[in-house]
Amino acid sequence: MDLEPPRRSCLSVPGSSEKMVAKAPGLGADELVLDLEDAVAPAAKAQARALVVAALAEGRVPASRVAVRVNAPGSPWCHADLIALASAPVPPASVVLPKVEGTGDLAFADRLLDGVERGFATRPLRVQALIETALGLSRVLEIAAASPRLVTLILGYADLGASLGRSAEGARDRDGWRPAQHAVLTAARAAGLQAIDGPYLGTAPDEAFLAATRQVRDAGFDGKWAIHPSQVPALNEAFTPTGDELERARAVVAALDAAAREDGAGAVALDGEMLDEAVRVAALRTLARAPQEATA
Repeated sequence: MDLEPPRRSCLSVPGSSEKMVAKAPGLGADELVLDLEDAVAPAAKAQARALVVAALAEGRVPASRVAVRVNAPGSPWCHADLIALASAPVPPASVVLPKVEGTGDLAFADRLLDGVERGFATRPLRVQALIETALGLSRVLEIAAASPRLVTLILGYADLGASLGRSAEGARDRDGWRPAQHAVLTAARAAGLQAIDGPYLGTAPDEAFLAATRQVRDAGFDGKWAIHPSQVPALNEAFTPTGDELERARAVVAALDAAAREDGAGAVALDGEMLDEAVRVAALRTLARAPQEATA
């Protein structure tokens, strides 16, 4: 199983702010999402794109930890964003494609990136799909299986709430979002993708934020977006496995590896529990969420 790097905390940073982009690497997030979409006014799109490409090329942000949220398919800027990032001297690790509503959106990105990358000796740019419209949510299973570049599904609440016609009070109702969370998580797992929860619609790491974080962590999500640096430590703590969980995960992987080496078995008993490949996948996902030094 080829697992993606941890995305316990994904900090959204306006791509138009040179000061915030420069500060972001030191804020402790697993992933920095440099935003060219909602955080950038139309008149500043080209300037923000150039700033992000320069920050990557000059090493001011670590490319291996950077995703860039491009503008939505069908906008005047999406194709220019994708071309600039795929042809950049130092591309980001991935791009976040917003408002994905069907397989055609990913096919568009695939074709464009395929064409650009033919001229460069770089690995294919990975894609994360942001599910934030009613149409996208209704097609999420198809979307999850649509592209070999796709590594992550992200649930976006603000635009989805507007698309569904929810009131402000309805958007704050955590229980009301459970069906959407389940749909995105199920689609991600069925396709072998990471599932990331979108940002809580508030900037403070208060009890409401912590409760929303615990809800999606317990449901099975791999991490969550943050819209303020103060939320990052709480996300890292919430999505980091405990010592006991890591020990158990290592034991599961070791037991299954030993069984495969010794007699080719795909299942084995450990402490009274029957282990198989599904349990191994869960164990590997637990290990992948741990800080690097804790996985050794």
